[in-house]
Amino acid sequence: MPRYAAQASSTRGSTPIPSPLSSRREAIKQAKPFSEFLTDTFNRHHDYLRISITERCNFRCTYCMPAEGVQLSPKEHLLTSPEIYYLSSLFVSEGVTKIRLTGGEPTVRRDILPLMHSIGSLRSKGLKELALTSNGFALHRKLDSMVDAGLTGVNLSLDTLDPAMFKIITRTDGYSAVMKSINRILEMKSLGANIKLKVNCVVMRKVNRDQIIPFVEFARDKDLEVRFIEYMPFGGNKWEQEKMFPYGEMLDMIRAKYPDVQRVTGHKNDTSKTYEIPGFVGKIGFITSMTDDFCGTCNRLRITTDGNLKVCLHGNAEVSLRDLLRKGNGGKPIDDEAFEALKRVEMDRHQGLLPPGTPLGWGARERELLGVIGAAVKRKKEKHAGMGELENMENRPMILIANREPKSGDSMIRFHGTRVHESDSENHPLERAVKEQLDQSNTEEVEASPATSLTHVNKQGAAHMVTVSQKPVTIRTATAVSCVFFSNSDTSALIQKNEIAKGDVLSVARLAGIQAAKRTPDIVPLCHPIPLTGVTVDLELFTGVPSWRRDLAGGVLIEAQCESVGQTGVEMEALHAAMVTALTVFDMGKAVDKLMKISGCHVVQKAGGKSGDWAKTGYEQRNVLRELRDMASNPDRKPDLEPRMEVWNGFRNFTTSRQRRMLSDLSRKMARQTMEFRNLEATKEDGFPKEKRESAPGTMAIESFDR
Repeated sequence: MPRYAAQASSTRGSTPIPSPLSSRREAIKQAKPFSEFLTDTFNRHHDYLRISITERCNFRCTYCMPAEGVQLSPKEHLLTSPEIYYLSSLFVSEGVTKIRLTGGEPTVRRDILPLMHSIGSLRSKGLKELALTSNGFALHRKLDSMVDAGLTGVNLSLDTLDPAMFKIITRTDGYSAVMKSINRILEMKSLGANIKLKVNCVVMRKVNRDQIIPFVEFARDKDLEVRFIEYMPFGGNKWEQEKMFPYGEMLDMIRAKYPDVQRVTGHKNDTSKTYEIPGFVGKIGFITSMTDDFCGTCNRLRITTDGNLKVCLHGNAEVSLRDLLRKGNGGKPIDDEAFEALKRVEMDRHQGLLPPGTPLGWGARERELLGVIGAAVKRKKEKHAGMGELENMENRPMILIANREPKSGDSMIRFHGTRVHESDSENHPLERAVKEQLDQSNTEEVEASPATSLTHVNKQGAAHMVTVSQKPVTIRTATAVSCVFFSNSDTSALIQKNEIAKGDVLSVARLAGIQAAKRTPDIVPLCHPIPLTGVTVDLELFTGVPSWRRDLAGGVLIEAQCESVGQTGVEMEALHAAMVTALTVFDMGKAVDKLMKISGCHVVQKAGGKSGDWAKTGYEQRNVLRELRDMASNPDRKPDLEPRMEVWNGFRNFTTSRQRRMLSDLSRKMARQTMEFRNLEATKEDGFPKEKRESAPGTMAIESFDR
């Protein structure tokens, strides 16, 4: 009997074996719906997870990272490799089929290769794609192992094909290394590796728009897709709408040279609008987040390096998964050893080897995590804010994508490392601090500043560099002063005799101040680099001090003046010069006087610019101040018998109460000496004893200052 006949006879009277087609149909009918935890209120299924595995980067791209870098999180705040693997497996178990590792620059993470191998093992659990976003600098050295781990796609950031322009945009010299990585990927593809290569180019008007056509031609004979990305606003990248080059203009530029460029039908969840040119091997695409968003089909979630779930790239609401994950480990990071210990506990639990009363394990923790994830996904908005709102919205820098405990129902939000609650977002700590400083300054009797708002801070309290391109070119000057007080008289004597071991203190300090003025934008991140046409630093050694400061014994008065012909002021240059001059005096004299004090660094004069000329009231009488100080320390000196009323009235507006007290003390001494001299002269002239003499003219003006 034929074998298939025997099999048929043996199954008579039993349930027939279904055909493969009917099995597939039945499987479809019985298939579980997509995870409720990863489905939002607009029925978008989030099956794509992006995980940032490091904050560090070896580039400093202008649109991504502030030139001064970013404040890195402490190591214990970042997710460990076991934590990343666990969260990856949790999301895969709920239906995520694609995971992309990002940064920072993911290749700078030391354990990137074992981490990718561990995540790649989730292919047996339903993971279909494991991708990487990289700048390509070190990628070529690690590609082989990554492909073995299951790497299926690389998004490589490259904004110019001009090596010189590359160095300007990235602030590094790595063009050849990036091209080496591109060529290596293409070589591996030609040998059968299943890797999709996409080259991402952020297009900025007046920066690299001239690179659009070269990039299009770059795809002529290469199996890759070049994607042009509209410039997007993130914390610290100095975004301006004028820099944004929209998708429509890019496409018009390409069509002018390649009129037969045509749209290609893509997947519903694609972020890119893909086009092809007949005869070209590669394709081109456009990511149009700013002018034509794709929020309606968004299927992406993000986990930041510090373990926060971010449901929208352009949103600022985040929820911490890390803290929940570490609850079972005493709040400490879960390293390999801790992860293995937790796994052993769970294995013993499943085998019934744990005694009653053992705390709930991963099952309960997973339910808690999924509940938090599901709640965050449900809060995802239909679309992100528009261009005008995004420009002023507080968000992490692109590279980063002590507080009260959250109340029930609150969602945790992070603003540049400071956690607040959604209900308090309009009362952000930075805004509160600024407001408190302004309120405090308004309660003191100080001279009003000409400025009425903080030009370097937007509505959300984020710092940004002010644009000065529309300002007129004028002659700008500014003067700042500071003072170094000595604690013993030997310091003044040694400086005056030029006997300080380190050399000529006043000359070296003057040179340091001049150099500091020229280097101000290198130290202060929001200052514009401007050409200075003049820097003057004057230092004056003095020995007298107010009688109520017996702990001081002379010091150095410093005055720094800067000049420039340009579109922005030089107040910061003058302040920097005055302060560094004072620091240099301190450094050179600290061997003989460890109790020196630096005080009173502030701007006293500026000229030029839209706000006009300004001088601090009383500054023009600084020589009178020095006269008062000298008089206090030299009682035998005969004072000016006709002190000017306007000088004393000007003293009312001095900046701080401490300065007011000092001036009051000096003024009283001068007043007493003036009265003594006047009474002495009057006794000689008319014979009246000085005790009977009335107060001298000007005395009431001096005394009223103290009230």
